[in-house]
Amino acid sequence: MKARIKWQDGISTLGETESGHRVLMDGAPDIGGRNLGPRPMELILLGLGGCSAIDVILILQKSRQQITDCVVEIDATRATEDPKVFTDIHLHFIVTGTNLKLQQVERAIDLSAEKYCSASIMLKSTANITHDYEIVEA
Repeated sequence: MKARIKWQDGISTLGETESGHRVLMDGAPDIGGRNLGPRPMELILLGLGGCSAIDVILILQKSRQQITDCVVEIDATRATEDPKVFTDIHLHFIVTGTNLKLQQVERAIDLSAEKYCSASIMLKSTANITHDYEIVEA
């Protein structure tokens, strides 16, 4: 996997992925940014949430659960000193579907966190990662 970061203006950078997608990143105004895009650390959280959501969706679909939506709300805390790594990350899954089985949803989330989500497994070396969920009937 390859990626490329190109400095744009001020402290804005343009990230380009091997799959051909681009994302503009920027910093807060207090460090010279213009708030033109997400912060790089915010993208790490989005990557974690996206990775986890994809796993949960695929696992539930493979187990023939009638899932219609999956939202992951993430709350994270960073260290106050450099490097300001994530120290605590909580993922709250809101899984919507028809007749979803509690045990299947729990299993999908656990499998993602412990076996499949590369981002989660990588980040847990520095952060305490927790999760919970709610099931919404479609």
